[in-house]
Amino acid sequence: MTRSHEAKNTALVLSKAATNLTESVQAFDEKGDLRVVEVACERPLTIYLNKREIVTLMTLGSDPEALVLGYLRNQGFILALEEVRAIQVDWEVESAVVVTEGEPPGLEEKLQQRTVTSGCGQGTMFGSLMDKLAEVSLPGVNIKQSTIYALLNNLNAHNETYKNAGAVHGCAICEGEEVVAFVEDVGRHNAVDTLAGRMWLDGISDENKIFYTTGRLTSEMVIKVAQMGIPVLLSRSGVTQMGLALAQELGITMLARAKGKHFLLFSGKDSLLLDAVPSRKMDVADALS
Repeated sequence: MTRSHEAKNTALVLSKAATNLTESVQAFDEKGDLRVVEVACERPLTIYLNKREIVTLMTLGSDPEALVLGYLRNQGFILALEEVRAIQVDWEVESAVVVTEGEPPGLEEKLQQRTVTSGCGQGTMFGSLMDKLAEVSLPGVNIKQSTIYALLNNLNAHNETYKNAGAVHGCAICEGEEVVAFVEDVGRHNAVDTLAGRMWLDGISDENKIFYTTGRLTSEMVIKVAQMGIPVLLSRSGVTQMGLALAQELGITMLARAKGKHFLLFSGKDSLLLDAVPSRKMDVADALS
């Protein structure tokens, strides 16, 4: 995972429990020959917040402390990094213990309201999905077509676990054509949560950022990225109807099916400058057909 910032809360006690991301196994190919190949690891991690069991996540384990923090951030259990005193991950007991300054407000109410989402591995969101958006205000953006192409090209240098073993999603925080932070996990919701945690830990601003994912843009993804304050969503995959409706409501620029020099713009037409259209003037509909 790319990291380029310093942690904001110097009093925070963090374990460093990143672990092996792949494992060598034997498999037979289509010719019947035995081969040694890499497969992605998948581990359960149960989160305890002040001794209360919150959820069990299935994760790759690349940056578990950031995953735990980002999950609690995106679920509204923790509102500021300064509230957190310690995050300790122990793979022997498959648990992450989080200690905060005081009891998070509304904890019982959140635990009573759970929505199973369409995320890989059946993600869970606590509380009312729509209530989380009430105070979200995203800035207007302008993004160039040429910047999208350059960013997609730069993203090809990442996805290391996917290249070696497959079976994972990748997500990134980007600024212009630069990849600021990148993470892979077995579920795209884990990857976005890890980046939410890493933004807090490394002091990464949401200003002028683009969120990239290899996974589809569901309502869960739109909500989480909106909570992170990022107004542009870029995906290699597709979108869902509810994800699109929320993006339109929140003013998010949503680009999907993005690979090489192809993409579909689903919302935010006015924010896109077509500066790389060859030979003749084209409007957005022509360029994306």
